[in-house]
Amino acid sequence: MPLRTILFLLGFVGAAGGALFIPIIGVLAYIFLYSIGVERQWWGAAAINILGLRYSLTMAAATAIGMALHWKSLRYGKTFLHSQEKLLLLFLGLVWLSTLTGEPTSGAYTTVDHPLVKMTKIVIFALMLTHIVTRAKTLDILMWCLVGGALALGLDAYMIPRSDFRSGRLETVGGPDFAESNNLAAYLAAILPIVGIQFLRSTWPGRLLSLATGVFAVNAIILTRSRGAVVGIATGCATALLLAPKKHRMTIAIALVVATAGGLYLTDPGYYHRVGTISLSEEEQDPASYARVEIWEASLLLLKDHPFGVGAGNFFQVIGRYNDRCVGRDAHNTFVRCYSELGVQGLLVFLALIGNAIWVLRRVWREAALLPEESQKHVMWLSYGFAISLATALACSMTVTLVYVEALWWLMVLPVCLERAVANLKADTAIPVRLPAAAGKAGGRARSRRRGRAPNPPSVKR
Repeated sequence: MPLRTILFLLGFVGAAGGALFIPIIGVLAYIFLYSIGVERQWWGAAAINILGLRYSLTMAAATAIGMALHWKSLRYGKTFLHSQEKLLLLFLGLVWLSTLTGEPTSGAYTTVDHPLVKMTKIVIFALMLTHIVTRAKTLDILMWCLVGGALALGLDAYMIPRSDFRSGRLETVGGPDFAESNNLAAYLAAILPIVGIQFLRSTWPGRLLSLATGVFAVNAIILTRSRGAVVGIATGCATALLLAPKKHRMTIAIALVVATAGGLYLTDPGYYHRVGTISLSEEEQDPASYARVEIWEASLLLLKDHPFGVGAGNFFQVIGRYNDRCVGRDAHNTFVRCYSELGVQGLLVFLALIGNAIWVLRRVWREAALLPEESQKHVMWLSYGFAISLATALACSMTVTLVYVEALWWLMVLPVCLERAVANLKADTAIPVRLPAAAGKAGGRARSRRRGRAPNPPSVKR
């Protein structure tokens, strides 16, 4: 067995063992493994593959055991389930319900796990994430883990031989969720705002790491030739300017101009040609773009016949009945895939998850004003970065199917981690906190403030 393979296995076993004692280690290792994959990396030799391990699944199991062993030390607050977590469980319930309202999946599914199984795993890890990463320090470490994973993906994309490209596009980098180039580009585009935030709020070592990550991540996006990522990045830039704090607006605007100029410098004629096909007119669209319009039109006919959905994972086998040119095609749109497979009720819950994530970030922004100045900056920057990342991912979702891509759901629940971190910061500094609660309790605390009395802070589980 090669030395590099042995080193990888030692690191993997060490992380899995460490997760039993410090659950955050398992969370970080899981996210890093998810980002970079195993089979396509230099350490993913045949000597590892013959072991038959599901690396991410094994790491998640170790993290769950560590979480159970250290349950009393978790600080997730007074309420076990946040409103966002309840919506997430409701969405999972609708995925399972779709097996009754839809039709059976014919043949073998094309990915490792059927969407029903995969979505269950996604929700389980998301709940572990929101109950483990509940402190400002661990949340910051998580951000650097995402930056490191993006850098590893960017370096792999830079070094991969051009003979491995498919039709001139980068398709063989990262884990299973990134087997399709558009998914990889959407993920990197959504991580770029976090990279930018880490750059702005770090010292020079962190800035150099963030700068290198940004350069290699943008280069990887260009190599994917993804038009959806262009739409996502443009939306993210507009959101960044719209939400920028007034005293930092000029700095952010200059940073965006410099980043855009750097991105344009990395582009090539092939990239310009493909991006130039983004158009709404049939005459100017390339065949792939117009095919997506046909699929979306056919999906509306599908929805009319199946308002409760055709079942998770069944879009490919059904869409061809409404347009024979769409046989076996993907929706290339997260929202279309959602209502087609999970019905109107699935789409409504998905939209509720998005809306609630935005509302939580807005609430956290207001609550951060009660923190000490240094903590206040930390929380506001993270809230700002999460909002831009979510906006970028959702814009990419208009042309890329991300319903069962795990990273999208991390962005959905990271606001929960941030809100719990704020609650713990306030508890540690003896500052009264306002957590999600019934209207009566919130109103009672508000009345206490008006009367000049400090409300009692809620207990935070230690």
